[in-house]
Amino acid sequence: MRRHLGTFITALTCALLAACAAPPASIPPIFTDSAFAPAIAVDAGQVFALDDAMRQYLRTDVRREARLKNPRAALHGALYDEARLKLEYDAEMTRNASETFAARSGNCLSLVIMTAALAQELGLSVRYQEVLGEESWSRSGDMYFVAGHVNLVLGRQRHDNPGNYDASGMMVIDFLPSKDVAGYRTRELSEATILAMYMNNRAAETMRQGQLHAAYWWARSAIVQDPSFSGAYNTLGVIQLRHGDTAAGRRTLAHALARAPDNTVLLANLAQALEASGMEEQAQPLRRRLLALQPQPPFHYFYLGKAAMERQDYAGAIALFSREIARDPYYHEFHFWLAQAHAQLGQWRQAGQQLELAMAQSLTRGDHALYAAKLRRLRAAGVQ
Repeated sequence: MRRHLGTFITALTCALLAACAAPPASIPPIFTDSAFAPAIAVDAGQVFALDDAMRQYLRTDVRREARLKNPRAALHGALYDEARLKLEYDAEMTRNASETFAARSGNCLSLVIMTAALAQELGLSVRYQEVLGEESWSRSGDMYFVAGHVNLVLGRQRHDNPGNYDASGMMVIDFLPSKDVAGYRTRELSEATILAMYMNNRAAETMRQGQLHAAYWWARSAIVQDPSFSGAYNTLGVIQLRHGDTAAGRRTLAHALARAPDNTVLLANLAQALEASGMEEQAQPLRRRLLALQPQPPFHYFYLGKAAMERQDYAGAIALFSREIARDPYYHEFHFWLAQAHAQLGQWRQAGQQLELAMAQSLTRGDHALYAAKLRRLRAAGVQ
């Protein structure tokens, strides 16, 4: 990972992760409100709130079908039938329930929040899950993002007779169909944690846009919402560091690392913050621990591949990009660069295949459009 001030790792849930621990007795003195005044209001009540359009949709499209089948199946059909809601996966920003419904798109956390809001309006019980081992990495400018994955389980209606338990009635709703989550280990999350994840995502996204004041209040609200959610402490620390509050940022990251000592994101960020402050000796134990936990950091082979491209060693670049893809086969940028390496060697068919994969695995409409345009140009040149 590059080590200059400003290049930090931010944790998100669905493009945006947390290491959770037991809640502290109280929130530690890590907030620096005066540096980010005036405060920006964050209303947790709006996250799951339904609007009139959502209630109308339930009345006309879901409840009518629910008369013929159970409400879980009716809602599932409404979500997955491409002729109806026509939902799209788009990781550009995390939306609340009504925003996601209006846009008909969102990342997995946005879609989970919208689905939960609709399900609760139908009287269904809802359980949230983190899919363990489903972290993925991405980057934007000089920032890196590690994303976890959440889904939800719909149970029977809350007024059903508890004695009529039917395991087949539990329905998992997951919005990443490209990944087979059947049999994956999961951990149940509280709604408070889901709210904290939402606020943490908004913090990371506004920070990415350079809005550090707004990002601070989102991250602060995430910690207040669920003090056990370590991802928000990491985001807050990065915001403070990027704002120039280096002592506060180091203190926040050190607090989070004390509660999650094997968290590689926290180790990398705190080590870099110490090094940037001229505290290399204090950073060395963190670097050694990080190396033991993560000998090859994310993007390791990717950057070696880009260096090979600069040397015009395209065969070497193909081998290196392929090694990175073997570690994370779902990140679009790796396939895009592998396509470029194949193109440099005149391997047009392989380049087209990698562009197709980049397009299929893109997380935003903008990236999808970019790869689609490049693939059209390739095919217009007579390459199939």
